Amino acid sequence: MYMIVELNNKQYKLEAGKPALIDRLDAEENSEIEIKKVLLLANEKNEVKIGKPYIKGLTFKARVLGNTKGKKIRVFKYKKRKDYRRTIGSRPTYTRILVEKPGA
Repeated sequence: MYMIVELNNKQYKLEAGKPALIDRLDAEENSEIEIKKVLLLANEKNEVKIGKPYIKGLTFKARVLGNTKGKKIRVFKYKKRKDYRRTIGSRPTYTRILVEKPGA
């Protein structure tokens, strides 16, 4: 079973029982979050439910496994013949979650 949900104004494809990386959430480790914005739900029998825009009355519980850092991203700015070179970088943080079961 997989679902497409909206978290932090981004859409993610999640599968029940498998961990997933999403953009950082303000949640403690081992806490539960509730996912209410489910856009699509597909089960093992290839039955698909599509929301308009969300599926009403369907929520999922997910457990926060922890926060991790992603790969470093480097950006290099350069202008020819102007002696202008800048290197900046960032390292995004992600939250690892595990979708457990449908809620109420």
